[in-house]
Amino acid sequence: HVQLVESGGGSVQAGGSLRLTCVGSGTALYSTHCMGWLRQVPGKEREEVARWDNGDVLTYAESVKGRFTISKDGPKKTLYLQMNNLQPEDTAIYFCAAVCSPYCSGGYCYTGDQGTQVTVS
Repeated sequence: HVQLVESGGGSVQAGGSLRLTCVGSGTALYSTHCMGWLRQVPGKEREEVARWDNGDVLTYAESVKGRFTISKDGPKKTLYLQMNNLQPEDTAIYFCAAVCSPYCSGGYCYTGDQGTQVTVS
């Protein structure tokens, strides 16, 4: 069983920063080399924001390039998303995801249940 718990969201003004944290547990995480962050706005499809793949392949959505940075603490199975220069369009619920696979819905086999709300005004 894999559990992903997100934290760090909040309300900020445009131009502000937040750092999201995802703490993972479960045996499947010990062999995965791929995790990421997704976000969802009510009424819209969930989109991938950033992906960490084996530590040397980092991909970002065009809308966040240069502003967001994904990183991972391997031994602790903790994933981070540093978000700078936040804009109102970044407002969404952010979810942590793990174990990348084209055979899983959305490209990830596991996602956090609750997510963390980010609101930018």
